[in-house]
Amino acid sequence: MENQKDEQRIPDDNEPQLNYPGVKSMPLIIGNETFEKLGAIGTLSNLLVYLTTVFNMKSITATTLLNIFNGTTNFSTLIGAYLCDTYFGRYKTLGFASIASFAGLLLIDLTAVFKGLHPPECGKKEGSHCTSATPAQWLFLLTGFALLIIGAAGIRPCNLAFGADQFNPNTESGKRGINSFFNWYFFTLTFAQMVSVTLVVYVQSDVSWPIGLGIPAIFMFISLVLFFGGTKMYVKVKPQGSPFTSMARVVVAAVKKRRLKLPQQPWLSLFNYRPLKSINSALPHSNQFSFLNKAAIITPEDKINPDGSASDPWKLCSIQQVEELKCVLKVLPIWAAAITYSIAMAQQTQYVVFQALQSNRQFFKFQIPAASYTVFTMITLVIFVPIYDRIIVPQLRRMTGKEGGISLLQRIGFGISLTVLASLVSALVEGKRRNLALTKPTLGYEPHRGEISSMSALWLVPQLSLAGFAESFTSIGLVEFYYKQFPENMRSVAGAFFFCGMAASSYLNGFLVMIIHRTTEGAATGNWLPEDLNKGRLDYFYFLITTIGILNLGYFLVISRWYRYKDTSTVHNGGAAILEMEKKSDKSLV
Repeated sequence: MENQKDEQRIPDDNEPQLNYPGVKSMPLIIGNETFEKLGAIGTLSNLLVYLTTVFNMKSITATTLLNIFNGTTNFSTLIGAYLCDTYFGRYKTLGFASIASFAGLLLIDLTAVFKGLHPPECGKKEGSHCTSATPAQWLFLLTGFALLIIGAAGIRPCNLAFGADQFNPNTESGKRGINSFFNWYFFTLTFAQMVSVTLVVYVQSDVSWPIGLGIPAIFMFISLVLFFGGTKMYVKVKPQGSPFTSMARVVVAAVKKRRLKLPQQPWLSLFNYRPLKSINSALPHSNQFSFLNKAAIITPEDKINPDGSASDPWKLCSIQQVEELKCVLKVLPIWAAAITYSIAMAQQTQYVVFQALQSNRQFFKFQIPAASYTVFTMITLVIFVPIYDRIIVPQLRRMTGKEGGISLLQRIGFGISLTVLASLVSALVEGKRRNLALTKPTLGYEPHRGEISSMSALWLVPQLSLAGFAESFTSIGLVEFYYKQFPENMRSVAGAFFFCGMAASSYLNGFLVMIIHRTTEGAATGNWLPEDLNKGRLDYFYFLITTIGILNLGYFLVISRWYRYKDTSTVHNGGAAILEMEKKSDKSLV
């Protein structure tokens, strides 16, 4: 730790002295975060019910549409991160994206306010006819979705990094502030989710859709006021150019020099240049992806500028550039495991709603809205995270000697194992719900779905709580993992990486649902995923997700043994940076 303090970058005399607002900006930024999440999640958390009840969509159509929407929303964050880091900076990107998000929420609310913007209501009797939405109604609704996608593209990858920008990373108080902001970010996210799936969903489902969808739009407007209210206070980091260009240069240079042989002591003879004002940590030479090291081989044709940089950056790259690309490539296999994890988690926000609709949701004299049951996932996370941070981590730290008690990959892996258990419990509970619906008296008829099972919907709580435990380990662990393992100039891209994984899982989940729906439609067991769950075999689908989760856990364990963390500790010997190899005892889930 002392060496790290000694190596802190000293600002150049020509650099402007920044006045970091630190905690002074937190009420505005955290307030902005809270209301932005209240607005976005307040609408998105109940869209499945809105599309099936107001826009008269079939559950398969609505689920597929939302999977595509969620996937596109999350993939768009990569574009937003690129534009942010390369051209506009985080402040301008967040400002524009917030306005787009507000406009999108407003348009979606208008589809509920004006009768001409949604189809007429279906009859509540079994077999009644439902009118589909007109092309104009579809266009208005999808325009709202498109604006939400633009908003998410800028907000999701940039807001965490923008908050961290307000603290001085070269001081101890600034570092503590960044860590505190990181914790508060997830607290506000979960708090917003809890409010959205309880109070906001209740207003939407049981009071009025126009009012219920108007509340998130109002929240988003408050978020805008808070964000722009701190304009004069914020530190606005200028964009430093595209990190993708540097990575592309490494690939091109390595391909051009593919026939060359690597030197026996590459850390001594490979091109080693790092700009003085670079915000990235100095990275030592490593042997993983050794092919890329050829990009740093100096040939007689390569020319060096007076400042030490390469004359032609497409023919000669530094070890620093090579290692920065390796940081990204090494994360990809972990990212792939996270995609399958997200598929399992998606079931606890989608089909669990349909399960609740055909279960007994009565709680004393109050009927809990189907979409509100996901609050149990959030309650579990909110309660467990402080316990984990304040009680469990200190105990583990004393046992393992690691700062976080366990490594990031151990934390992620444990969460993945919990999703396997959650999927298994989901299958068993659905089997019980379906069996009671078919063998015992039912409680009534859910319009356009089927008979309501006498099983209490509270039986869904165990699987949702397990999902909350899994999220507290894996989701938070993944965001921290990407944030710490990516180069410092790719913080926005690191934020986008998490959402891109969720995007890929949304597309794959939609594809999986479609395949299962089509292949089982004519099977002897019947359609697994029909409108009426009592006529399907959703429990079989959950067993399939469980099997996929077990295979994914095995894959993750293998990848974790292979992975090497980004190493910023260097030993200088004649100007060369020498990598200290990790001990074999730390190889397992390091």
